[in-house]
Parts: sequence; structure tokens; C-alpha cells
Amino acid sequence: MTNRAKFTTGSTMRHVVVMTLSGSLGLSFMFLVDFLALFWVSRLKDEALIAAIGFAGTLQFFVVSISIGMMIGAVALVSRTLGMGKVQRARRIATSAMIYGIGAQVVIAALVYVFRYPLLRLSGAEGEVLEVAASFLQISLPSLPMIAAGMMAGAILRALGDALRSMLVTSSAGLVAVVLDPLFILSMGWGVEGAAAVIVISRAAMTAVGLYWLLRTHKMLTRPALPDMALYLKPFAVIAVPAIATQISTPFGNWVLVRAMAEHGDSAVAGLGVVMRLTILSFGGIFALSGAIGGIIGQNAGAGLKDRVSGAYMDAIKFCAVYTGVAWVLLALFADQVANVFGLSGEGAQIVHVFSMYAAGSFVFTGALFVSNTAFNNLGRPLWATVVNWTRDGLLMGPLAFVMGAGFGAAGVVMAQALANTLVGLVAGWVGWRFVKAGKGIEPRPGHGQKRPAA
Repeated sequence: MTNRAKFTTGSTMRHVVVMTLSGSLGLSFMFLVDFLALFWVSRLKDEALIAAIGFAGTLQFFVVSISIGMMIGAVALVSRTLGMGKVQRARRIATSAMIYGIGAQVVIAALVYVFRYPLLRLSGAEGEVLEVAASFLQISLPSLPMIAAGMMAGAILRALGDALRSMLVTSSAGLVAVVLDPLFILSMGWGVEGAAAVIVISRAAMTAVGLYWLLRTHKMLTRPALPDMALYLKPFAVIAVPAIATQISTPFGNWVLVRAMAEHGDSAVAGLGVVMRLTILSFGGIFALSGAIGGIIGQNAGAGLKDRVSGAYMDAIKFCAVYTGVAWVLLALFADQVANVFGLSGEGAQIVHVFSMYAAGSFVFTGALFVSNTAFNNLGRPLWATVVNWTRDGLLMGPLAFVMGAGFGAAGVVMAQALANTLVGLVAGWVGWRFVKAGKGIEPRPGHGQKRPAA
């Protein structure tokens, strides 16, 4: 298959919509694994088990976010190199990035495994909830290198413009969970341990599918070489390290929310756990947007097409507004039904209601933040993305969550997140637009259509 820079021609809005919707479906199916685990565990009618998965999921989100940051580095380098017409170099970068990603997850997963009890206690887990969450992590943490490989494979496929296969890589995990979750959790009576086992199997499936298409269909991975590992480490790290710092701000913000919510009891934590997974499923398009448009911006920046870069940015913002509006309406209509399905009561049901009716609308500003992050990461200003994300999750989220939680109860914690999203998203979206409109980070290159050396 020819690995050409397909995003440098055609409608940028069409590219944004196709890549984002396919990425959304794939991402939603990947996170469907966690959602289904929570759903089937809720059939056991014990809110403590739901809370335990909420605590464990928050810690795993930290580690997975590191993979997302490394994935961003791979997309930026591979897509920009393809835009320059240097296909062989793109293959070597993709191979090196895959090794970096898997190696990092092996080390980090081992550390979290060893220190899972202290980390869970620090998050507010105790008693039965602590023991169940630790058991869940004991089984699922060793599979994190596999999710790193699968996510990196999907990201490289997006950089190539292969929307369908990229979607199917992440979808495969959800499809496995659809079949196995009820079998392992209920039929075999394994409960939370069964949910963790399904997560391991689903991640293995995602890895196998992704590597197959990279190797056999696109031939985008080559034989690993130590000189390449040394050569591309610095340019990869220049993008990936700030991107990792940016990505872990979100799980840090979620951890702060869980910690603030723990002040209001297990039912409140269970409700927040449902909201977090409902958020990823409902706003999969927003979460997928940054990864989806990374290849579009990267290829056009590599080709020196300034107007197409700014056009893709604005098209992504428009997509955010429409997508959020539709998702918000659906959440508001089915809020009570969702709470009932998960067997939530009291504080837990109230949290789902407040999020669905009011806080969900703030995701249009979250989308603007993600779009600006993509522009900064792909156009040479990754530290800008780090600063705006940590402003939201490190500076604003904690004080707002604890103050509003004290004043308005558990619902105040949910609204604190919405307020932080709105304030930072407005500023980041505006700064990002000024940045791309000025053509920053786009070096003049040969006119579109000219032949480039395939270095």
C-alpha cells in the first residue's frame, strides 16, 4: 500500500469528520471495555465494588495517559515525515516509537504494581474497597505494555490516513469485552477479578490486530536498529515528554476529583466512576479529536500548507460545537435511566443527573483545549500544551473541587470540573487559533505536488 500524504489534498473538514468519527468509534470501543466491566459488576448490586473499580481505573488512567503522550509524539513525527515525502524515514521512526512506548510501559506498570496499596490509600480507598481495587490492579496492570503497543499501532495508522483500520484496532478490544464480560463476571462467578481478566484479553487482541496491519498491510515497521533508536530518541522526546506531561494532567485532575468526592462517601465515588466512563463513551469524538487531527495538521505542516493547517483547526472547533450539542441533549434525556441501570442511589444518582443536565455542556471548551493541544504538539510548541493543561488540572481543579464540594456537596465537585474546563478551554482555543493563523511552526517547503526525496 502506498504511504502518501493523503491529508494534503481534499476538504479539510471532510478529513476532520472522517478521521474523528472513525477515531471516536474506535476509542469508544476501547473504553467500552472499562464501561462494560463497570456495568456487569454493577449487576452484583454492591456500590463498594463500583467504587473500587473507580479507584483502580483512576490509577490506570495515569499510566495509559503516558502511552497517549508517546502516541502523540509518534503521530507528529511520522505524519510530518510523510508530508515531506520521506517514507523510509517514517518507517524507522514508527519502529523506534513503538519500542519506546512498550519499554516505558513495562517500567511504569511494574512500579505501580509494587506500590498499588499506598497509591490507592492516597486516593482515599479503604477497607473492602481498597482490597478489591488492589486485586483488580494486580491482574490488569501487567497488560499495560500491550495497550501501549495497540494504541501506538492505531496512532501510526491514523498518521497514514487509514481511518478504517485505525478504528478497528481499538474497536477489537471492545468487541472482545462485549462477549466475555458477562461470561467471566456473572456466569463464571469471578466478579471483579473476571472484569480484570477480560481487560487483559481485550488488550492482547488490540495489540495483535494493530501489529498485523502495520506489518503486513502497510509495512510501516522495519527491523529495529540501535542507531535508529539513538537517532530518533531526541526528536521523539522533544514532543513526547511535554505531551506526556500534558496528558497526565487529565488523570491528575480526575484523581483530585475522586479525592474530593471521597469526602462524600462510597455512593458519591461510585456515581463519579459511572460519570467518568460515561464521559468517555459520550464524548468519544472530543477525546478522539486531538489524535485524529494530529495527522492532518502534521502532514500539511510538513508540506508547508499554512492555509490548510488553519482550516483544519477551525473545522475541528466547529466539529466540537456540533458534537457536544448532540451528546449533551442525549445525556440530558437519559440521565435518570443511566443512574437506574447502574443501580445508583442517593449521592451517586444525583451526580449522574447534575453531570448530564448541566456539566456535560462544558465539553465544547474541553474540545477547544484538545484542538489547541494538537496544534501546539505538531507545530513545535508542546510545552504550551503542557502549561494550559496543568493550569486546568493542577492549579484550578483542586481548589475549585474542594471549595465547591464543601459549599454545594457532591454536585459541587462535578460543577467544579465544568468550570475549570470552561475557563481554560476558552483561553487555550483562542491562543491556539492565533498561533496557527500566524503560520507559526510551519517552515516554507517546496510547493505542493513537487517530488521530494524518499529519504
